[in-house]
Amino acid sequence: MRTDVQERVSAPSLDVDAVRAAFPILAEPMSGRPMVFLDSGASAQKPEAVIRAQAEFYRHDYANIHRGVYDLSQRASDAFDGARRKVQGFLGAADWREVVFTRNTTESINLVAWSFLEPKLQAGDEILVTTMEHHSNIVPWQIIAARHGAKVVAAPVSDAGELDTAALRAMIGPRTRMLACSWVSNVLGTVNPIGEIVAAAHAQGVPVLVDAAQSVQHLPVDVQALDIDFLAFSAHKIYGPSGVGVLYARREHLEGMQPWQGGGGIVDRVSFEETTYGEIPFRFEAGTPDIAGVHALAAALDWFRQFDIEAVQAHEDHLMAIGLRALQQVPGLNVLGAPAHRTGAISFWVDGLHHQDIGAMLDLDGIAIRSGHHCAQPLHRRFGLEGSARASFGIYNNEADVEALAKSLRYIVGKYG
Repeated sequence: MRTDVQERVSAPSLDVDAVRAAFPILAEPMSGRPMVFLDSGASAQKPEAVIRAQAEFYRHDYANIHRGVYDLSQRASDAFDGARRKVQGFLGAADWREVVFTRNTTESINLVAWSFLEPKLQAGDEILVTTMEHHSNIVPWQIIAARHGAKVVAAPVSDAGELDTAALRAMIGPRTRMLACSWVSNVLGTVNPIGEIVAAAHAQGVPVLVDAAQSVQHLPVDVQALDIDFLAFSAHKIYGPSGVGVLYARREHLEGMQPWQGGGGIVDRVSFEETTYGEIPFRFEAGTPDIAGVHALAAALDWFRQFDIEAVQAHEDHLMAIGLRALQQVPGLNVLGAPAHRTGAISFWVDGLHHQDIGAMLDLDGIAIRSGHHCAQPLHRRFGLEGSARASFGIYNNEADVEALAKSLRYIVGKYG
C-alpha cells in the first residue's frame, strides 16, 4: 500500500495555495493572529464546495427521502442514493448495498459490535484490538464482552510506536471472534500494514474491522483489494460535515445481521404480533438520516477526488518530514514514537510543561493543536504519559504552518521551559 517518501519523488505536485483558497475559514483570524490550523485529526475544515452544497440543498432540494411521491422528495431521494454510490466508488466496494450511513465512526463500530458480533459471543471468547486504538475501537467491544464473559485483548506497540505484528499474529487463536484495528493511529500517525493484518486474521477465519477515521483522507482505499470485512470512517475528517459516518461491510455479513436500532425506515411489515425487516443497507438506517449531511459528504468526496492521491501523500509526507525535523530541534521537546510510516499527526511533550498549557500558549499565537489524551489513554500509559500535544495535518497545511508552530514552541520553551 503506502510507499516510502523517497520512492514517490515523481508524484505530481499539489497547488497548496489554490487548495487553501478553497477553505474560507483559513482567512479568518484566531486569537487576533492569522490562523494556523493543525487540528485536522480531530475534525478537518470544510471547502467552499462542501459548504455551498449543503446550503444549496437546504435552499432548493430538501425533503424527506424514500417516502414521498412528489418531485421534491424524489430529487432528495435521488441525491441521497447517489451519495451512497459515490461512497461505494470511493471505497472500491463491490456493491452499493455494502454502504451504511451512520452518524460517525463511533456509531459504525457500535453497529458492528451489537448487530454482528454480540449475538455470536460466548464466555471465554476474545476480541483482539491493539494498544494504539482510539477509545471508540475499545469501549464498544468491552461493553458487549462484559455481557457474555468474553474479553478484549490488546496487541502490543513497540517503543517506536509500531504495532508488534508478530505478537498480533500469535494472539489470533481459536477463541478470537473479531480483530479490530486502526489503519492509522490518531496519536502516533503510525500507518499499520492493514493488508498483512487482514490476511493473518482471515487465515484463521477471523473477521476484521478497520477504523479508517484517520486514513481515508491520507491514503488510497480499496476494500476489495484489501479483503476488508468492515471499515468505518467519519465525513468530518475528510473535509465533509459532522454528524455523518460510513460503515462499509461485506454484503454477506450485512445479510446475516439484524437491526441494532428500531424505528421507521428499516422495516418491511409491522404488526403487534411480528415485525419483519427490510433489505440491506436500509435495515440499519432507522429514522430520518442527516439527508443534507450525506449530500455534503458526496460533495466532499467529489472535491477531494479531484486531487491525485499520490500528490496529497507527497505533500503531507513533506510536511511530516520538515515538521519532525523542526520539532526535534526544540530544546526539551520529545516526539512520541518513531514509526517508519507515519501520516497525519505528530504528538509530543515538553519537559517541565503540561500539554494543556502548551496548547493554551500556542493559541495565543493563533495556532490550533490538540492537547490531552486524544481518546487514547491506554496508548499514552504505554509510554508513561497522561497526555500529549498533537499537531495534525490536512491537505491545506503548508510549510509556513510548520514554521509558525516551531517558532512559537521555541519561544514557549525558552520562556517557560
